[in-house]
Amino acid sequence: MFIIIRRIMSGADGNAAKALKLVQERIETACQSRIPALSHIQPRLVAVSKTKPVSVIQEVYNSGQRHFGENYVQELLDKGSDTDILSHCPDIRWHFIGHLQRNKVSKVLAVPNLYMVETVDSLRLADSLHQTWGRQKKQEKLRVMVQVNTSDEQSKHGCKPSEIGTLTRHIIDKCTNLQFMGLMTIGAFDHDLSKGSNPDFQRLIQCKEDVCKELELPLETVELSMGMSNDFEHAISLGSSNVRVGSTIFGVRFEPKKHSKMLAKQNQKIAASEEGKNESTVNSNHSPDKAHSNNTDIKDAAENMNNLKIKS
Repeated sequence: MFIIIRRIMSGADGNAAKALKLVQERIETACQSRIPALSHIQPRLVAVSKTKPVSVIQEVYNSGQRHFGENYVQELLDKGSDTDILSHCPDIRWHFIGHLQRNKVSKVLAVPNLYMVETVDSLRLADSLHQTWGRQKKQEKLRVMVQVNTSDEQSKHGCKPSEIGTLTRHIIDKCTNLQFMGLMTIGAFDHDLSKGSNPDFQRLIQCKEDVCKELELPLETVELSMGMSNDFEHAISLGSSNVRVGSTIFGVRFEPKKHSKMLAKQNQKIAASEEGKNESTVNSNHSPDKAHSNNTDIKDAAENMNNLKIKS
């Protein structure tokens, strides 16, 4: 288990550049399988680098990749402001693709080389982005996408499909510091493509057609950001113009929160073992062999927890 954790933290064992090339080839193949009506779309690859070190980002950048995505505000700010990134990756283009709270807007918009915020899901967030970007007196507008909760899952962020028209019109008419780029969805993670096309992608395509008709927008001017590591080829075949690929390029991610849960479980195991030991001590019929077993469990759990802490 500890070897796996170390490998996760290393990024992709130095093979991120090779993995990027394979993804680019798969994108090209997926483009060739599209219907003629979609042939004009050139999909943008966003390499999702969350939890990955700057060194691996530089490796991928040096292989020609320019668009990178981050989910967490502080991580984006740290990486975007990193001296090595600023010095060696001058043309990097950052996408924020995580849930954005209004009190974190200033941090995100302070990131050097910020290219796009893909997760605008409310009028108030749009207003905050508009006002904050305006105070920075940037020469160009901030590119934004409207995030849509196509799967109707409470655990996912995004506006309802019925709210897209109102939010998009507000961005175009009232938020003059923003440039509306298109629609974005995460969709359900467990769709089995062998059972047919992803319904979340189909729904986002319909949302695009509806909002373009409602606001009289040319279809070709509205992008679709859909597709991740497990389904980006399918998304491209349906007309996605922006795919967000992370683990297929960088390797499996090391998630600090999940690591913390592992440590918590070890703590629970120690506490349970100690409680069992205390109960056994009170019991007059306590077995010496059982006491030895309890002590061994405590030591093993403590050693495992310490090893986890060292590896992190």
